[in-house]
Amino acid sequence: MDASGQSRVPTPAFEPRSRYFELSAQPAIHVDEHGRQVPYLRRRFLPQGQALPLLTEADPLPGDRLDLIAARTLGDPLLFWRVCDANNAMNPFDLIAERGRPLRVPLPLKTAG
Repeated sequence: MDASGQSRVPTPAFEPRSRYFELSAQPAIHVDEHGRQVPYLRRRFLPQGQALPLLTEADPLPGDRLDLIAARTLGDPLLFWRVCDANNAMNPFDLIAERGRPLRVPLPLKTAG
């Protein structure tokens, strides 16, 4: 309980560059059959890739991985999911498997803080 006597439900914390950051700001609460409050994140729906503002297109090099492409273009390998979103990919490995296809790389997200 907090100082006001209200029970506090811990919520998962995600860093600003995580694909779940925006969802973690508004966690949902499930109350189980014993009255316990269980926090969870709502489902993340993929954006329409062609609607994301384009930074550049990247041609994958032999042996390339999405984290390497994200590091090269966005400056952060952990933003590989932005490349997936911009290319409507549910399975990241599909993007690299198809050689000769340029990949859309979207503008970086602006984060609070």
